[in-house]
Amino acid sequence: MKVVLFGATGNTGSRLLQELVTRGHTVTASARDVSKLSTSSAHDVKQDDLSDADRIAETIRGADAVISAYAPPPDDTDQLVGVTQRQVDAVRRAGVDRLLVVGGAGGLEVAPGLSLIDSGHLPAPYLPIARSHVKALDVLRTSDVDWTYLAPAAFFEPGERTGRFRLGTDELITDAKGESRISMEDYAIALVDELEQGVRRKQRFSIGY
Repeated sequence: MKVVLFGATGNTGSRLLQELVTRGHTVTASARDVSKLSTSSAHDVKQDDLSDADRIAETIRGADAVISAYAPPPDDTDQLVGVTQRQVDAVRRAGVDRLLVVGGAGGLEVAPGLSLIDSGHLPAPYLPIARSHVKALDVLRTSDVDWTYLAPAAFFEPGERTGRFRLGTDELITDAKGESRISMEDYAIALVDELEQGVRRKQRFSIGY
């Protein structure tokens, strides 16, 4: 597939880029600063700060799918909401079939009707980005584009590519010890699997060990 990957230089984005290229997809890698990117790691490289929907539409026109691994600045996490809206607008304008988004764990349920955010277990420094992710998911849910949102586990860090994980829907996935973890490498496997299989359209789903 022809895929445009936004946020390709970030922790998650760089792992998605590797997974996509390894599987033979034709990838246009986009980031605010493209100095870390080259045509040796992607088929094409484009600079985009995601501030203009028309420019995003130009970048993605002709692609089969868009993947957004955009991460907002820590002191203004709600930039994620505006970026998500502009990506939705651009996907519609460019006629791209799918938008897949790297999500957040805060909105997942730890008990029926109780989100991780509302449980009180999420440390205060993580609350702003968690709430911004919930708002961004609302943008997707109220849109008319074909979107998919993959929410990671609570601990989402670089690690091993094992290929062994569990998937859920709206629940935070925990292991036998009650821990919720996933490596960025295994997360990338699951998101690219969904790109290829297309079984969770207009849905959020979750991942964990």
